[in-house]
Amino acid sequence: MKQYFKSLLIESDISLTDMQIDQFLLYMDLLIEWNNKFNLTAITEPKEIITKHFIDCLLLAKHSNIKEDASIIDIGTGAGFPGIPLKIFYKDLKVTLLDSLNKRITFLDEVVNQLNLTDVELIHGRAEDFGQDEDYRESFDYTLSRAVAELNVLSEYSLPFLKIGGRFVSMKSKKTNEEIENAKNAIEILGGSLESIKEFTIPNSNMSRSLVSILKISNTPSKYPRKSGKPTKKPL
Repeated sequence: MKQYFKSLLIESDISLTDMQIDQFLLYMDLLIEWNNKFNLTAITEPKEIITKHFIDCLLLAKHSNIKEDASIIDIGTGAGFPGIPLKIFYKDLKVTLLDSLNKRITFLDEVVNQLNLTDVELIHGRAEDFGQDEDYRESFDYTLSRAVAELNVLSEYSLPFLKIGGRFVSMKSKKTNEEIENAKNAIEILGGSLESIKEFTIPNSNMSRSLVSILKISNTPSKYPRKSGKPTKKPL
């Protein structure tokens, strides 16, 4: 698996140390082991984990120009994507992983300990609640999400966490035009501005990605995010 991983890294023009590669492979082993107890991912074959999880998230790092010592919050992190791969890639990154299911947080606690990762905070909870918490609201350089919800809903989850000048980066499938059009109103209301859309294909797969970057240009009105359920039932 190490040689396969290295070959995809070369194809993707991404450099990792042997230690970082070993951390990724340990992460893969833990994911497979824990997936037998909890349903963490539908992707369970080692080569597919490397391609569709690890390389996918590392290409986010390559294309989004995240600063190495930035603070990020990964909303709806699931099994730790993209937050854990980014932390392995940028060891000085300050990472907060938020998920509504405690079993995922339990798994991530094991990953953080086994990989000896520092500056990683794990939160069991909902974005609607923590986005109103003064300890987290408008305090991050980046918010990230991967395959969580429609962009208009994600914007309400994500933009309240950002400092002015921060960025919300959403990992989407390649066809995003309609979704972006539907989210324009929400982005404006919440203090954001569409900055860029970058597209790439994941090597050795049939997967394409669009990275939608939204810049925070003004404070989010205090009533957002609304209470749990409202963003999905009545999107902005």
